[in-house]
Amino acid sequence: MRLIIVSGRSGSGKSTALDVLEDNGFYCIDNLPAGLLPELAERALLHTELLHPQVAVSIDARNLPSQLKRFPELLAEVKARYIQCDLLFLDAEDETLFKRFSETRRRHPLTSETRSLAEAIDDERKLLAPIIELADLKVDTTQLNLYQLRDLIKVRLLNTPEPGTAFLIESFGFKRGMPVDADLVFDVRCLPNPYWKPELRDYSGLDQPVVDYLQAQPDVEEMYQDIQAYLSKWLPRFAASNRAYATVAIGCTGGHHRSVYLAERLGAVLKDTLKNVQIRHRDLT
Repeated sequence: MRLIIVSGRSGSGKSTALDVLEDNGFYCIDNLPAGLLPELAERALLHTELLHPQVAVSIDARNLPSQLKRFPELLAEVKARYIQCDLLFLDAEDETLFKRFSETRRRHPLTSETRSLAEAIDDERKLLAPIIELADLKVDTTQLNLYQLRDLIKVRLLNTPEPGTAFLIESFGFKRGMPVDADLVFDVRCLPNPYWKPELRDYSGLDQPVVDYLQAQPDVEEMYQDIQAYLSKWLPRFAASNRAYATVAIGCTGGHHRSVYLAERLGAVLKDTLKNVQIRHRDLT
């Protein structure tokens, strides 16, 4: 059995995450009372003909505060049954959450006559603190649209057939902000930029003309060798520490050329020595 617990602040994309999981064969339950989590796991183990062996539940601030405080012990009970369990926590910047609720005119579950939307958004983080601290994977959806979030969930949660740490090698552009969920960040903006070559500008780091150009640059090769040596040495130690997920972010200015090229090349070589290596290009459209 595999259990995925989806949590996060309201407006961060929890419904989207559950939709993706349901589309991929998970039996999904929204707004499960946290106190029922161990019982659900037990019933799923005993009655597999009644419940799909892949289960996803949403647990969020709609729960009673007393149950949220008990979440760490409830999760420990589930894991004691040797169930493969992933805890995904979605979040976004306060300003983004405020804007999403204002634009859609949805009611935040914690607002009331005496609590404003801004106060509800802030209070929700405090209520969910016991869950945030235990999350295996945290995703900031501030810069993600619906389709990017769906893609990210598929890459991070559904493409991990092997046990052990799931590594993501991700390219990005600094002009759209640094990934807040990155564990390691490498800045490659000092390297020669194909963008300034008119004949290469419309290509990406996946295209052979850009690949040929960057492979011919000594600084690019030196940067690659240094990052590759570092990751080859230290990522296995991430895996040895029983981490479920680890993200390595490679950033250039726009996230189209240098970072894409290096992420592809690094991901390919790391797949020879590590399980569950995934590659994603955040800003490549």
